[in-house]
Amino acid sequence: MTDSIEAGPARRYDAIIVGAGFSGLYQLHLLRDRLGLSVRVLEAADGIGGTWYWNRYPGARCDSESYYYSYSFSRELEEEWDWTERYPEHGEIRRYLDHVADRFDLRRDIQLGTRVAGAAYDEDANRWTVTTETGERFEAQFLITAVGCLSSANVPAIPGLESFSGAWYHTGRWPHDGVDFSGKRVGLIGTGSTGIQAAPVLAAEAAHLTVFQRTANYSVPARNGPMDDGFKTWVRENASELRAKARAAPNGHPFDFSDRSVFDVSPQERRAIYEAAWERGGLRFRAAFRDIMLDQEANETASEFIRAKIRSIVEDPAVAEALTPRDHLFATKRPPIDTHYFETFNRSNVRLVDLKTTPIAAIVPEGVRTADATYPLDVIVFATGFDALTGPLLALDIRGRDGLALKDVWADGPTSYLGLQVPGFPNLFTMTGPGSPSVLTNMPVAIEQHAEWIADCIGHLRERGLDRIEARPDAAESWGVEVDRAASATLLPMASSSWYLGANVPGKPRVFMPYAGGMAHYRGLCERVAAENYDGFALS
Repeated sequence: MTDSIEAGPARRYDAIIVGAGFSGLYQLHLLRDRLGLSVRVLEAADGIGGTWYWNRYPGARCDSESYYYSYSFSRELEEEWDWTERYPEHGEIRRYLDHVADRFDLRRDIQLGTRVAGAAYDEDANRWTVTTETGERFEAQFLITAVGCLSSANVPAIPGLESFSGAWYHTGRWPHDGVDFSGKRVGLIGTGSTGIQAAPVLAAEAAHLTVFQRTANYSVPARNGPMDDGFKTWVRENASELRAKARAAPNGHPFDFSDRSVFDVSPQERRAIYEAAWERGGLRFRAAFRDIMLDQEANETASEFIRAKIRSIVEDPAVAEALTPRDHLFATKRPPIDTHYFETFNRSNVRLVDLKTTPIAAIVPEGVRTADATYPLDVIVFATGFDALTGPLLALDIRGRDGLALKDVWADGPTSYLGLQVPGFPNLFTMTGPGSPSVLTNMPVAIEQHAEWIADCIGHLRERGLDRIEARPDAAESWGVEVDRAASATLLPMASSSWYLGANVPGKPRVFMPYAGGMAHYRGLCERVAAENYDGFALS
């Protein structure tokens, strides 16, 4: 907690929500308009949008298709909003969320420009006190964190960064007025999903682009394009079925996974299926066979197909080989989709530096110095991702019963029950927190499920005259075993450099954080827990 600022009287509410992105907006709507609670949303940014408020880097867009990267709770909202592209660009997502906030009159209960410095639970009063960086204090019975999974920017501690004579930016904290790269020598560090989106745009704008690759990555073409009127009509006519399919799917996307195995077909048929999936593009590539994420030998067929595509696209064999991932299998890390990423390395103004063979030694005034060369740069762009899942929560300095600090509880990795609550922190709900499907799904589906479960839970407490709900330690321990089991049933934990494991942040415990048991299965578990009087939680 912030002790140096003199605290004024606390403003009292039934619930405090931290964050005004997809999660916070819908949770506010449910608690205020369905349950009639007094609610305050605290948002650090100067506008709503959550992750999409900050992520404005060149090429930033969603990798879920627009017609289902949206809320499903209001048919009227679906009918009145028109998406323009297959994959929504960051500005369009913000316009959509602005429209939602206005349509449901949410802004009057959202306080922008308010960064939370700490939150502490008072057991005697059964209240949470939230303190902001400016010393404002808020009290509430319930505290809901809607801070997002990918909102804590990770800037690597490279020696000499402060000495760089040019400008540097992190993609997750992009200047709102943009950056002019014309005539500039740009260095891009990182080739995860963000770097793969940014590289083609930077290459087209800059005089020269040097891509510093930490880990070679698989990527499938997005095949982005305008949404035609016929498709929009089809989506509207089939909205109910599409939403039901998304809710019933393991990853929250409204498409079916094939029930065939890689080994049910001949090599020729398999290649034809992969070719068709490649031409269609997008995340659906993973759904070509049922066992791509379950069987190492099956996955190798998809991995090798993409490796061959890289070799066929990239003209320089040495560059193609450097871009070819061999240390992990396809989709065991977050699987990017791209628009001409591999083609970018055929440009005369683009150079690839493989940091596996020549690691960065330091940033110097004139640019980046690796083990064997110095690269003069005017601008450095860090596409190095986030301290995912736990980082945004730990940044709030949350302290539960008897001053118990969340950072201490999670020192060896996050523990929770259903990704919704942590023992020792009564009436604290962590939306899409570690231990829930979150980043392994189409996020709005996971968000709506969590927001609705939390609202139903609080409604249940109020109807029965109860004040408090807290995850039991034994339930959290059992859930941790289940999270590990679900991950181990897939190939996901095999990618040692994955941010799903926290591997991108030095010193972070290597624990597989999201729940890999499938969104539909998880939804059923949560419904069963609620139906059995919130089994695994202590209510009082």
